Amino acid sequence: MAADRVRVRGLSVHRPIIYGNSASVLTPKERESAPDSHTHRWTVAVRSAASNPNSDVVGGADDLGYFIKRVTFKLHDTYQNSVRNIDKPPFEVSETGWGEFEIAIRISFVPEAGEKQMTLYHHLKLHPWVEGEGSGPPPLDQAVKLGPVHSWQYDEVVFIDPFQSFLNVLTSYPPTPLPRVSKKPVPYNAANPASLEASRGGVPEFTQAMEKEEAERLEAAKKAVIMEQERLRLRLHEREKELEVLKQQLGEA
Repeated sequence: MAADRVRVRGLSVHRPIIYGNSASVLTPKERESAPDSHTHRWTVAVRSAASNPNSDVVGGADDLGYFIKRVTFKLHDTYQNSVRNIDKPPFEVSETGWGEFEIAIRISFVPEAGEKQMTLYHHLKLHPWVEGEGSGPPPLDQAVKLGPVHSWQYDEVVFIDPFQSFLNVLTSYPPTPLPRVSKKPVPYNAANPASLEASRGGVPEFTQAMEKEEAERLEAAKKAVIMEQERLRLRLHEREKELEVLKQQLGEA
């Protein structure tokens, strides 16, 4: 085996990513040329977590093409060519529509990684958060004034025991550090209704504090899964013992 195809044991390298969508209401002129009933334009994407400070795009400061070969987006079946394969950055799909639905996102890694595909799920969000259960989305004319809607999730791609050759690639492309705190206004759909005026039209930005919170959440979830596995293992062991006793009783009858 070539030296560069040897795995570096005991090492893990992570790359922060975000996935989700941004959406905005179509203008009256845009609706004239859009398919019937379409009210919004949206973009779903997989991007680096860090944002370009001079851009209104959420995330995307880094080119992920050095470790991602393809991102496949499975849209609602009502869309023509509902399976969209994107083979180079930016890994995103833009469309128009009127309804929200779940999008399956499959990430395929470059051959050098030697990793299996990763599948994520995102619920497309078009409408801003509205106070009051069951109140529904605001009218389009009001939604236009509130600005774009953003719905993004932070995640980390973790490469455990990477091949030496792939590790060399990863270390050649260090991710842009996240800022400690966000200097951008909070977007409407994540804002407290009491501060709408200050937050209207904002663009979300992921920060080190959010990364730490997400890491703690993932660690707590991992511990919960381990505890549940242990509980089920003990329960199975008890059931096996009960079954053995019943077999002995049947044999003695």
